[in-house]
Amino acid sequence: MDRKQQHIAIFTTASLPWLTGTAVNPLFRAAYLAKDGETRVTLVIPWLSLIDQKLVYPENITFTSPKQHETYVRRWLEERTGFTSTFDIRFYPGKFAIDKRSILGVGDISEVIPDEVADIAVLEEPEHLTWFHHGKRWKTKFRYVVGIVHTNYLEYVKREKNGRLQAFLLKYANSWLVDIYCHKVIRLSAATQEYANSIICNVHGVNPKFLEIGNKKEQQQNGTHAFAKGAYYIGKMVWSKGYKELLELLDDHQKELAGLEVDLYGNGEDFNQIQEAAEKLKIVVRVYPGRDHADLIFHDYKVFLNPSTTDVVCTTTAEALAMGKIVVCANHPSNDFFKQFPNCRTYDDRNGFVEATLKALAEEPALPTEAQRHQLSWESATERFLQVSELDQAVVKKPSKSPSKHFASTSLNLKKNMEEASAYVHFLASGFETSRRAFGAIPGSLHPDEELCKELGLVTPMSKQG
Repeated sequence: MDRKQQHIAIFTTASLPWLTGTAVNPLFRAAYLAKDGETRVTLVIPWLSLIDQKLVYPENITFTSPKQHETYVRRWLEERTGFTSTFDIRFYPGKFAIDKRSILGVGDISEVIPDEVADIAVLEEPEHLTWFHHGKRWKTKFRYVVGIVHTNYLEYVKREKNGRLQAFLLKYANSWLVDIYCHKVIRLSAATQEYANSIICNVHGVNPKFLEIGNKKEQQQNGTHAFAKGAYYIGKMVWSKGYKELLELLDDHQKELAGLEVDLYGNGEDFNQIQEAAEKLKIVVRVYPGRDHADLIFHDYKVFLNPSTTDVVCTTTAEALAMGKIVVCANHPSNDFFKQFPNCRTYDDRNGFVEATLKALAEEPALPTEAQRHQLSWESATERFLQVSELDQAVVKKPSKSPSKHFASTSLNLKKNMEEASAYVHFLASGFETSRRAFGAIPGSLHPDEELCKELGLVTPMSKQG
């Protein structure tokens, strides 16, 4: 099938104005896949009722209709890309799970795409989108299904009560569901859970505004010091996002790092605790509320310190590199993609952190090549995505059913039958409120409630039965 005839439906687990990775990155992916004007793309995002919007969206931003929400999303995107996007936006009914800090789909969200145009599905966080899926099997509904694994859920679960047991069970549940529902799996880095027949590739780029900032800095660097400020870090202000490690490193090496000043920016539930811990250090560490990373205040910082190892691929690290800064980060699988850039300095231990930080502060950032800048862009990320997902090929390969390959054909049929049986087991288990609740689903999430149906113009479950 020619790409001009493809219809790519991108399903994701979050939406702006929640500035989380699965809200921002699929949005850019949809924009750049549709940019050539030849590929039909639909972005499918969750719609939340007002009570959930107030729990999730920052700065009291709320929407009275899906149309109003779509207008907000498109305006935000156009301000950052500089072009008008041609992809469609559709909404599926969602509810916010407070215990998981996640949005979960309600009902069969695949129904958002009509059967007659269901071609290729991209599931951003396939395990998340299928944990409680009850409806048509994704591989049956769509000709080809690609899963993109964003999050290492096992690491988060390990921090909870009985975490090791939960992580053990979740690992097998994720593997089972992703195998049932996806033809191809892309892992953003080796920091994610392993899946059979998956490929590791960072298919994310950076907001083009950051590359523009980097270009301006490069012009300033000719013979002058373009970076007047020292070190900083920006991230959600919770201990697990690298703040614990960073403050411990600074505390343990106050003597070697004497004179160092570090500015921290972020919003989060641990803001006050982090601020109190920072004030106890002899090193000057200032703590500020979060801002957009493209804000003018960040342009003059030279060194980005990021000891976090909980990310899969850290967006702010990519943004700092795009702005021409030196990044000091842990030698960890989540940072493997960044090692190709000369301004990325990794460390293996505490002494390595001190050495890398002092060296970064003493030097000027290297000027990136055009090829290196391109690697960070969404154009490059889109090229990588099309290649590793095999969507750049004229025809998506299908198993041969040639009589000369009878044994292979029999094996494939057996695998297919086992998959279908597994999918049926999941369909049955996800179809009862009791079993759904036992596995952690939101109560009453088997079908959209009357409010969600009214807001999205859906037929209510009672009407369907009638």
